[in-house]
Amino acid sequence: MEEGEKGRVCVTGGSGFVGSWLVMRLLDHGYSVNTTVRSDPENKKDLSFLTSLPGASARLKIFNADLSNPESFNAAIEGCIGLFHVATPVDFQDKEPEEVVTKRSIDGALGILKACLNSKTVKRVVYTSSASAVQLGRKDDVEQLDESFWSDADYIKAVKPYGGSYMISKTLTERAVLEFSEKYGLDVVTVIPSFVVGPFICPKLPSSVQHTLSMAFGDFDQLSFIINTSVVHVDDVARAHIFLFEHHEAKGRYNCSADVITIVQIAELISAKYPEAQIPSADDLSRVEGPKLSSLSSKKLLDSGFKFKYGVDEMFSDAIQCCREKHYL
Repeated sequence: MEEGEKGRVCVTGGSGFVGSWLVMRLLDHGYSVNTTVRSDPENKKDLSFLTSLPGASARLKIFNADLSNPESFNAAIEGCIGLFHVATPVDFQDKEPEEVVTKRSIDGALGILKACLNSKTVKRVVYTSSASAVQLGRKDDVEQLDESFWSDADYIKAVKPYGGSYMISKTLTERAVLEFSEKYGLDVVTVIPSFVVGPFICPKLPSSVQHTLSMAFGDFDQLSFIINTSVVHVDDVARAHIFLFEHHEAKGRYNCSADVITIVQIAELISAKYPEAQIPSADDLSRVEGPKLSSLSSKKLLDSGFKFKYGVDEMFSDAIQCCREKHYL
């Protein structure tokens, strides 16, 4: 242990929405943190939002690593007691073939798990999955989905939804991660967040915030994605990761979703928090067509002793306030 603290852990993808918030909360909890960001040979990326975090000067180390080269994570993992694998290829525009994205995601994850196994120091891995690994498939008759449900990759390929390659890669990578855990005896827990809403410390506007606040941005093409949406505050997602890392009995998959909100409720919340937004009428919103996905049940997580701190009001208040401060709104 270092300086009487909780020890050193590694967070992959530390410059992203969830990754950066998790780094902040781990530092708050007294951990030393190694985090990985993609290589930036020309040093154009400003990482001051990480290096200026409380405790970062003494306890945060930043490493360059890329999922295309799994061995590049070895140095960041060395000497760590735990790993949070948050990094993932995101290609919502389908610029690359789905098979390429999925292979990079799986090969990267398995390479990282092998490094954890070889380290002899990593006690537990927490893998960040996605609701898209649970919700996609023929589940119309099920109101709430627990962790026994998996998305159907063949169904996603057939339907070709927006972001389909991301959905398939998250589903198949989580399966591969759990199979590796079973085969080699590495302690792996997976966290399955729904739409993550709330404030962000990374400079880039997170896609899940952009989607849920699409009415505030006047982006009405996105409305079909938020007809009924399972949502969770980013701070609760980070807290759930740390809780499951520290909770001795944790095992397998854990849904992490605090509430479900309809498109009309989203419109009401945005109108209240950001009155200058041009919001469609309730009648117009009721005519928006799109997939009506089953919600996620977080019973397993709650039964383990975790408590969500934030409701939908705070999720949207915090997201809108942050977007204003960063001049996105």
